[in-house]
Amino acid sequence: MTFFWTALLVNMTAYVVGSMNAAPYEFTTAMIISVIVTVLIFALGAVIPKPQPSEHH
Repeated sequence: MTFFWTALLVNMTAYVVGSMNAAPYEFTTAMIISVIVTVLIFALGAVIPKPQPSEHH
């Protein structure tokens, strides 16, 4: 599910930025960037420690 949202947001961003710069929209480039961003998101999630629940009695 993470890849779906990443692909959607990166493609939307690539389209808007390309339109603002009068550049053609490249689906392949946007999908490659989506894969890279997805890998970075999973790596970041694995590196960040999870908070330990405090024990209150």
